[in-house]
Amino acid sequence: MDNSLIIFNEIANKLLADEEQNPVSEFISSDELFDQLDIDLSDNPIDEERFKKALEDLVLKTPKTATRAFFNQLFGGRNSKAVLGDLLAVMLNNSMYTYKAAGPQVGVEKVVIAKVCEIIGWNGNSGGTFATGGSMTNFMAMLMARDYANPSIRDEGMVNQHLTIYTSIESHYSMPKNASFSGIGRNNVRNIGTDNLGRIDVQELKLKIEEDIALGKKPALVNLTAGTTVLGAFDPIEEIALLCKEYNIWLHVDGAYCGSVIFSNKYKHLLKGLEKVDSFSFNAHKMIGTPLTCSLIMVKNKENLYDSFTNEASYLYQTDRDEFNLGKTSLQCGRRNDALKFWTLWKSVGTKGLEKIVNKQFELADVARNYIKNNDDYTSYGIENSISICFNYKGIPAQKLCTELYKESKLLVGYGLFQENEFIRLVTINAQNNPEDIISFFKTLEGFVEYHMNQISVAAEF
Repeated sequence: MDNSLIIFNEIANKLLADEEQNPVSEFISSDELFDQLDIDLSDNPIDEERFKKALEDLVLKTPKTATRAFFNQLFGGRNSKAVLGDLLAVMLNNSMYTYKAAGPQVGVEKVVIAKVCEIIGWNGNSGGTFATGGSMTNFMAMLMARDYANPSIRDEGMVNQHLTIYTSIESHYSMPKNASFSGIGRNNVRNIGTDNLGRIDVQELKLKIEEDIALGKKPALVNLTAGTTVLGAFDPIEEIALLCKEYNIWLHVDGAYCGSVIFSNKYKHLLKGLEKVDSFSFNAHKMIGTPLTCSLIMVKNKENLYDSFTNEASYLYQTDRDEFNLGKTSLQCGRRNDALKFWTLWKSVGTKGLEKIVNKQFELADVARNYIKNNDDYTSYGIENSISICFNYKGIPAQKLCTELYKESKLLVGYGLFQENEFIRLVTINAQNNPEDIISFFKTLEGFVEYHMNQISVAAEF
């Protein structure tokens, strides 16, 4: 172990130094991957030096997600205290299903869950658990909604059921997949339109629910989004909570992207009415900046977790109370300790520190929006109160420009589509960035375009 830790420190230090000089890794096409890197496996062991060289090359040529040039996904940056927690979780290698196997780490997870429930505004009947990502937390919410709609499904299965679920056309792609997994079926997902700001259309939702009821179907779940994947829009909660209460429909808020605004006094109004929902999920590996993955599913009534996910196993649950055997409320059996990295960050900076992390991202977004507004070469497609900044530059097709920036190892940034407009989507989710890093992004993009325009025509290049 000592030698492995030495190698780890050497490679980690080289990575940190390389990130300063080369914030974007050298582009390697998938066609060249196996030729350029020593990643094949063999029957016999290789010598230590070759192993170390292969590992170092692999690390240094992997896309860098913590640098000032990574704006591509809904995560980014590297918080040292959260990394510390994740490294220790790997060293401890506890599985979080029983107190016997995890000990005090169960307390860590329970403290995090309880504090989040308190911030939401729920009482002691609430609860939650960690899962392997936002798709999985949405799946767990759907299963609880299904079982809430008809408890017999847990034992009898989906026999002659006609459940329907409702979500906006801008919601996460996991919703139809989860409908398939849960037995509800993709064809029973109602994709509701949005307004010009990307928020679900409340009137269309109400009409669809009433139409399905008239057809003899049973609406089981309304899924709202707190931070849509492209625009970063927040669906209205309060009005829809009243609708769900009227028709006794489970209401879930998918806050995987931006649900962490609950930690900000300045921006938590974007989730006004959250205390009225049945379940809520958010990814601490996004706005909070913990290492992947760190996803939480919260429920207003923790009995729903037990009802949908508890199963007895005498070989596993042998000591302590059920509330300390976390496998009783988890979809998984074996589960890594994702709570520790969130706890080490939260413990070190406090709730006010988490608020600063969230607020910083909105401040950076304002820097980007102001830059676009003050430059006629840019066209804005974004919305206010979002950390997704959507724009085009000089009319160049977004997909082509993003791809060329990636291939030339200049910037990692993605593109999106809303109401038939395609545009670049800059995400300011890395709170370790500063305003000058945002300005540098635009200057790099502009310099790249100018260079290529001087070399060949825009039509040929883009």
